Amino acid sequence: MLGKWNRNVYHILKPLGRGATGIVYLADSKYGKVALKIGHNSMSITSEVNVLKHFGKVQGQILGPSFIDTDDCIVRGQKHPFYVMEYLQGVPVFDHLKEHGNEWAPVFMVQLLGDLSRLHRAGWVFGDLKPENLLITGPPYRVRWLDVGGTTIKGRAIKEYTEFYDRGYWGIGDRKADEQYDLFAAGMIFIHLIEKKRFEKGNDGKQTLMTCLERNEQLRPYRHWLKKMVQGSFQDAEAARTDLMKFIAKREDRHRKVDQSARPKRRKKMRKKAQKQPALVGIVDLVLVIAFLLITSVLYLVGQMI
Repeated sequence: MLGKWNRNVYHILKPLGRGATGIVYLADSKYGKVALKIGHNSMSITSEVNVLKHFGKVQGQILGPSFIDTDDCIVRGQKHPFYVMEYLQGVPVFDHLKEHGNEWAPVFMVQLLGDLSRLHRAGWVFGDLKPENLLITGPPYRVRWLDVGGTTIKGRAIKEYTEFYDRGYWGIGDRKADEQYDLFAAGMIFIHLIEKKRFEKGNDGKQTLMTCLERNEQLRPYRHWLKKMVQGSFQDAEAARTDLMKFIAKREDRHRKVDQSARPKRRKKMRKKAQKQPALVGIVDLVLVIAFLLITSVLYLVGQMI
């Protein structure tokens, strides 16, 4: 595929994903492997390009894929806008947890909330936040964003959403682009990662979520934090991140204290066992000596009778 204006050549290898605003392909180019998105209209592509460019200006770690190029291409006589971005090599978040365990879920959530905090301070809301738009790169393992098509300026209406992660669907808020909208979605991602499946909202969406938090043994320890996430109680992503980190630290401290208190008991049991072993050995030796003497006596008497 040849760019109409910049004349860069891209060899399409395979599709990577399809969204509301276009299709993303893996392509080979002079930049190496890249992700190339062909859009349905110029307005949506221009908006996403502006978001990617803005991501590069946000202080701290890179939030999304790095922007590379934008152009038009001619397909079957029709002009289509496209842009090119960094191809992130990694695994879906569910695949990572399946291989390495659910204990990585809060770690990735801390990373995600840090990125959301930087995005929000820059005046944007991610919008269509869901596991499909997240990728785990590394090691060192790091959560990265994939599709920025739903990213919206604060205060506007959310452009794209997926029902399970949308507070409007659950009847717990509207679809205005604010920080709490992303935090609700992040909380639902955490629930989905542990629950391993999506579920229907039922007649009362809020009550369904509260029941889920109490029913699942792995979610129950995080229920107070998750309730604040889905109910919009946190002022911003940084507050949610700090609260989660404090909880993780307290939990690790409790586990460490339990382990330390168990160690003296184990050592005491081992000492008692070691003390019992010599006594047991002495008893066995005594029994063997008595048996030997009895056998000797019997043989002596038999010899005298013969």
